[in-house]
Amino acid sequence: MIRSHSFFNWLIFLSLILTACTEKEKPTVQITIDRIALMPDQPQPFKMIDWREKAQSFDRYVFDTTLTGEYRPFLWTDDSKRNFKQNTVGMFTTIGDVRQGPKGNKEFHEALCAMGAVLGAGLTGIDKTNQNGRNYVKMVQNYFNADNGWNIMMDNTNPAVAKLGGGYGRDWWYDVFPNVLFYGLCELYPNVPRADSLQHIIAEQFFKADSVLKGNYNYSYFDYSKMTGKVNNIPHQQDAAAGHAYVLLCAYEKFHDERYLHGAMSAMDAFANQKESRFYEVLMPFGALVAARLNAEYGTHYDVKKILYWTFEGCKASDGRTGWGVIAERWGDYDVHGLQGSITDGGGYAFLMNSFDLAWPLVPMVRYDSRYATTIGKWMLNVTNAARLCYPYEIDDQHQWLPEKKDITKNVIAYEGLRKEDYVYKKPALKGVSPVALGDGPQWVKGQPEISMFSLYSSAQVGIFGALVKRTNVEKILQINCNATDFYAKKSFPTFLYYNSYGETKEVCYQHESSSRVHLYDALRHELVATNVNEQGCFSIPPKSAALIVVLPAGSRIQKKDKVYVVSDTVIAYE
Repeated sequence: MIRSHSFFNWLIFLSLILTACTEKEKPTVQITIDRIALMPDQPQPFKMIDWREKAQSFDRYVFDTTLTGEYRPFLWTDDSKRNFKQNTVGMFTTIGDVRQGPKGNKEFHEALCAMGAVLGAGLTGIDKTNQNGRNYVKMVQNYFNADNGWNIMMDNTNPAVAKLGGGYGRDWWYDVFPNVLFYGLCELYPNVPRADSLQHIIAEQFFKADSVLKGNYNYSYFDYSKMTGKVNNIPHQQDAAAGHAYVLLCAYEKFHDERYLHGAMSAMDAFANQKESRFYEVLMPFGALVAARLNAEYGTHYDVKKILYWTFEGCKASDGRTGWGVIAERWGDYDVHGLQGSITDGGGYAFLMNSFDLAWPLVPMVRYDSRYATTIGKWMLNVTNAARLCYPYEIDDQHQWLPEKKDITKNVIAYEGLRKEDYVYKKPALKGVSPVALGDGPQWVKGQPEISMFSLYSSAQVGIFGALVKRTNVEKILQINCNATDFYAKKSFPTFLYYNSYGETKEVCYQHESSSRVHLYDALRHELVATNVNEQGCFSIPPKSAALIVVLPAGSRIQKKDKVYVVSDTVIAYE
């Protein structure tokens, strides 16, 4: 449906259409992912919280160093100056974690908490380079492990502390994902001292590692000091190749070193040539984004559909992390479709942090391969509705493990996840209850309090949803920002994904927040759907389908060149 303001505007619109192409383009054919097809169009009970407000409230509460009371504040200063001669910040993994902090070990803190929280804040517009006199972006550089010679970001400033309280063996994703987080941070917060040099060193380490591995990622972890693959009691993590590929592609876009592009493709070859899903924790879906982007921009031919199947259907290999995938079920009276975690552990165990992280690469992927717009839009509706159930004030007391202590969370610190059933702790009051919001914290070490059910580790990256998701004038139709987490992208215009979950056509309105007029272009149908929008532009979306709206300056001249649609030299859609 076209919205215009005058006959003159209508003439402009006609001229644009004639300029864009001589024949009406066919709409982009959509591809279905079977597991997402199982998810409801209308998840119930439905409530879409304000994820941006949730992220900003988390930042205000957790980074308030003046808090007093039991288990507060949630931060402390680590003055050990590990790796660099500067103080860094420690954040408790869970509320009351006895292993950590001034009463535990001041060096025991995790990049996934601190770095994830700083990234999430930045995604929602908070300046963490100057917050209450602290530059948190620079402080988290201490996770760059120089002292042990690995020269990459790791989950601890001192990996030896990971052995405290039982700990774990070296685990590859913990060594790769902090570098994914760091590259995102550096894009959000440019010009932080030393950041560029650290990014360059990381890229060199990942490039060397891929060169040594030569397509064989069948290891539990990689020693980046000795440049040697290692095997321990942890399953092989072949999807670490996707993490290498993502960082190297970002490094290429930043530094324009052709070796990094070749390294990204080499790692993607190793990843894509796996015979089955080896989804371990969070890195698999980054392979889908890299594959789509390389295909669109560099002419490769990676099978995006296969990677999405690997992600959602999960790992089925007996020697892998069997059952690791995406939930597509209703537990009790709650739809929990779309959450990421174990499909099989106790009937299902979904994790909040992993669900946040899954959206980071899959939403921008749609810009590069719009055949998945409808299926990703449907999944995002489900996952953002279900993720709220991890917060203690968003699920009734009968379905959570520690309702009597939820006040300390201020509803911004969530449980680690949702279990289909409480088969681990076997709390009598929860017998037969499904789902149950809880966490693993009390199992980690003797003396760990029950309140460690509440996880800062899991809640820290809420800013990903905060940046991606916004409510519209139609309930259950979301505005999903395809640019927010598309780090190191080439120049682009604002692009938003909308999915109409209804069985009838709906009219959705885009709120324009600038004084300059814009046109709204649907990259799926290759047509303008609203012109000269000043404050609000409305357009129609057919039932059970999506729109991929690109916001263009009024007067833009759309052309098709080879297999892309452009305005001037900026790509707005790929064929």
